[in-house]
Amino acid sequence: MINVAVLGFGVVGSGVVELIEKNAETINKGLKEQIKVKKILDIRDFEGHKYQDLFTKDFDEILNDDEISIVIETIGGKEPARTFTEKALKKGKSVVTSNKELVAAFGSELMVTAKENNSYYMFEASVGGAIPVLRPLGTCLAANNITDIWGILNGTTNYILTRMFEGGASFEDALKEAQQKGYAERDPSADVEGHDTMRKIAILMAIASGYETNCDKIMTEGITSIKQEDVKILDKAGYAIRLIGHGKVCDKKVFARVSPMVISKNHPLAGVKDVFNAVMVMGDATDEVMFYGKGAGKFPTASAVVADVIDIAKFNGNPPKYSWEKPDADMMIDIEDTSSMFYVRATGITKQDFDVLEIISEQNGEIAFITSEMNEKAFIAAKKQLELKGAEFKAVIRKLL
Repeated sequence: MINVAVLGFGVVGSGVVELIEKNAETINKGLKEQIKVKKILDIRDFEGHKYQDLFTKDFDEILNDDEISIVIETIGGKEPARTFTEKALKKGKSVVTSNKELVAAFGSELMVTAKENNSYYMFEASVGGAIPVLRPLGTCLAANNITDIWGILNGTTNYILTRMFEGGASFEDALKEAQQKGYAERDPSADVEGHDTMRKIAILMAIASGYETNCDKIMTEGITSIKQEDVKILDKAGYAIRLIGHGKVCDKKVFARVSPMVISKNHPLAGVKDVFNAVMVMGDATDEVMFYGKGAGKFPTASAVVADVIDIAKFNGNPPKYSWEKPDADMMIDIEDTSSMFYVRATGITKQDFDVLEIISEQNGEIAFITSEMNEKAFIAAKKQLELKGAEFKAVIRKLL
């Protein structure tokens, strides 16, 4: 018997327990021993619950149980998840997690701890929910030099933007709708301000580059400033907006950014709607490869978690794995040293003030256009100079190159 313990009985944790029971025949096919949930850690009371005999509030019960070989961490956040994970790994127990915040911040350290104690730290579910992207990125695409990654990595923001474009909803109304449907938390700030996407692109770039990506140096913008005026203008011109996590590897340096981006409706990422996620990877041998599917939810995420558990069991303690190191020096490229195209809507300026690639709208003294590719620092400087002369920039959104 392969006994596992689940830390946290929230949406994902409960999904893991249910999936292991519901799909037991499929999950255990080909395994020498069956996977069984022996303990569930949660601070709440579950009297009368179907699994009430499995619950404990004491992590030491799990830590000191030598029959439990795999710990599934679905608590989320940095603490106590980090402490519990470290203790479990040092005990020789493997840990499987869906916790992107912990993986992004401490993944390199926890993988070293796992290696030192002949255990494994697996986290396929931390990015993209049910989408199998981390393992293919670290193994199937390992022969490539990965140059770029673009990802729609947050279902909440993608649902909101879809409703704004296809339903004519305001940001506020689309957010309320997402909350009512259970797609957004009561406090949606981690999603709508881009922090969730930032952690996920950090993990993807760490695998792609082999080095830890410093989350503090990832320029992060959310979607709270997107206005219906721009949605209408861009929609009519054949464009959409998506919140994109973009990472680039260039001469052993790494660049990562999270921001809303204007994209042509003909682009594959424009077709990713509602709560779906997609990751597009550019390799020097494969060119573009795209992964698509549900990026969150009870059973989609649980599916990825349980898949990691099966790999640990199936490969006799030697599952496929990936790792990254802490760099000796800062590898992050500053946002000001990168370039982009920009969608601009403003008053008090003319098309001669920028190298304009396309004028989208021009009426009542207001102009909306897309610039040619230009340096971020140069764009910011030009914008400040024009503002000093009385220009009013009502919207600035980067455009996918």
